[in-house]
Amino acid sequence: MMGSLGRMSAGLRFAARVLRARSGQGTTSGVRRASGDVHIQPQYRAFPQPSRANVIKGEILSGFMWFWILWHFWHEPEAVLGHFPYPDPFKWTDEELGIPPDYED
Repeated sequence: MMGSLGRMSAGLRFAARVLRARSGQGTTSGVRRASGDVHIQPQYRAFPQPSRANVIKGEILSGFMWFWILWHFWHEPEAVLGHFPYPDPFKWTDEELGIPPDYED
């Protein structure tokens, strides 16, 4: 009976050790899963200098964004301007505009 209890406690200790290792608790040194050093070095009170690849990706992405906006504005202007005919302001009366008549002072 004591032999099976000893094996069970050893098995529980092993399981606890495995679970602690998986959760990151109880380890003194962790494994760093990154590719090399920091990509952009931090600078105090200065903007980080983007790499040439980041600048090119940004230019391509912003160019595609403006193409998308202008293409849809050209082909579907009512999405921005509205789905109704624009009213002619010269047809509005003074009463509609809230302008009092000339003979009232």
